[in-house]
Amino acid sequence: MNFDDIVNKRRSVRNYNPNKKISKQQIFELIHCAQQAPSWKNAQTSRYYVIFNEEKLQETRQCLAQQNQIVTKDINTLIISTYIKNCSGFDRNGIPENELGNGWGCYDLGLQNAFLILKATDMGIDSIILGLRNAEELRKVLNIPETEDIVAVIALGYRADEEIKLYCPKFRE
Repeated sequence: MNFDDIVNKRRSVRNYNPNKKISKQQIFELIHCAQQAPSWKNAQTSRYYVIFNEEKLQETRQCLAQQNQIVTKDINTLIISTYIKNCSGFDRNGIPENELGNGWGCYDLGLQNAFLILKATDMGIDSIILGLRNAEELRKVLNIPETEDIVAVIALGYRADEEIKLYCPKFRE
């Protein structure tokens, strides 16, 4: 598949086939690809917390907004993406090099997340990036240090035949 095909095929999937699972080897490939994304001074401050264990998946899902709990009910893999604070965009003395400060860490992570979900599409894996979550609860459940900002939850799986429609009060059909 060429790059344009990958970009045009990628969609945020909200209904997954519970019988098809993501393997650890596939996760390694996705994270390796994500690490190829550019970052501030090649700082590589992005971190990925991968959850496979069913009990831990259930506990992690409880940290998500209700609609995101519905979206992730049939997947076997969640990735929590974070970045190390006060590194990207800062000099050696911990002083921001411009007005964005930690915005660079978030920017770098966004690039890596984009590489990850595009590689997933190339591998036939579907995804959705979820932002509605309780970061402090995720921090507790997954033992994420305070030195990292929690940005997104990435759900990975294989789409089911039918999409589910979630009600969004801002947009009406």
